[in-house]
Amino acid sequence: MPKKVGRPTDNPKGKPIHVRLDKRNDEILKEYCEEYKVSRAEGIRRGIYKLESDLKK
Repeated sequence: MPKKVGRPTDNPKGKPIHVRLDKRNDEILKEYCEEYKVSRAEGIRRGIYKLESDLKK
């Protein structure tokens, strides 16, 4: 079996997710991604990281 082709990474992203957004959430995500020049996927990841502070440890 040949090796996978592509860039090597230290953080593979192997967990796909499908999310349905309402119009306002989509606008917020779009504005954020344009302002910070990141992809939609990266914007969503950053939002998830911000949720970590809400977790009880």
